[in-house]
Amino acid sequence: MTEALAHPELIAVLTALTDDAPRVMTVAMGKALPSGPFESAHSSLQAGLRAWVESQTGHPVGYLEQLYTFADRDRGFDPGDHRTISISYLGLVREQPPPGSGGPLWKDWYSYFPWEDLRAGRPEILEQVTDMLSQWAASERPGRAARRHRLEFAFGLNGMAWNEELVLQRYELMYEAGLIAEAGLAPAFWFGRPMAADHRRILATGIARLRAKIKYRPVIFELMPECFTLLQLQKGVEALAGLTLHKPNFRRQIDQQQLIEETGETTSGTGGRPAKLFRYRHAVREERALSGSRLPVARM
Repeated sequence: MTEALAHPELIAVLTALTDDAPRVMTVAMGKALPSGPFESAHSSLQAGLRAWVESQTGHPVGYLEQLYTFADRDRGFDPGDHRTISISYLGLVREQPPPGSGGPLWKDWYSYFPWEDLRAGRPEILEQVTDMLSQWAASERPGRAARRHRLEFAFGLNGMAWNEELVLQRYELMYEAGLIAEAGLAPAFWFGRPMAADHRRILATGIARLRAKIKYRPVIFELMPECFTLLQLQKGVEALAGLTLHKPNFRRQIDQQQLIEETGETTSGTGGRPAKLFRYRHAVREERALSGSRLPVARM
């Protein structure tokens, strides 16, 4: 019997922040993430990924870090002689229109995970998800107590707090319960835009990583324009976290960490009195990368 060969694939969660919406670059009309095989001509994994992203989307790649390696046997790919191992990366960019039409598209994160956006409170779709998961958890199959505990922990039920970083755990519970199309069943309700193979699982992993990372590294500035108001900065963090932040606490912590500086200019585009424009203090980039910078991510 011939042993199946491992086929390495490079895949990108390329994220931008546009008009207070976190967006991801997709291909195949929004059904997949940019990806391609790692080839001998590539000088490194990152170089290979950058080449695939730019060839498939025409978008340059800036900040890039390795995300996770997915090697599960049952990952939603067509069966064959090759086992696919996906090496995923998280990229942060400022959105540029993709060239052409019908191929690469920017899509809102929350079109894939609508239950993850709590900026206006717990959305109705989240209540539908938890109701159906509660029925699944209460089934007579063995492990009922463990299922209920996982549900309460992941979705902040029964006195537990909502943890915005548990994006992947929530998705995998829904997968296990057969609530989403990727599970191979016909779901009773529309729970977000499906993706090919396990690309939505990889996207969930990228969202969770970025939600965690904005709390201790100044990566938010990779997504912001060169100049911005304090309100724009707060709304950017809120968009990524899917939460509403406490304005005085947010601004106090920004001031304490001296991450930004005034440009000396103002903008009148806020609808009220002119707002000061700020920029990231590039002089502190290396220092903050070493020591860490916490942004307040907590609901009002």
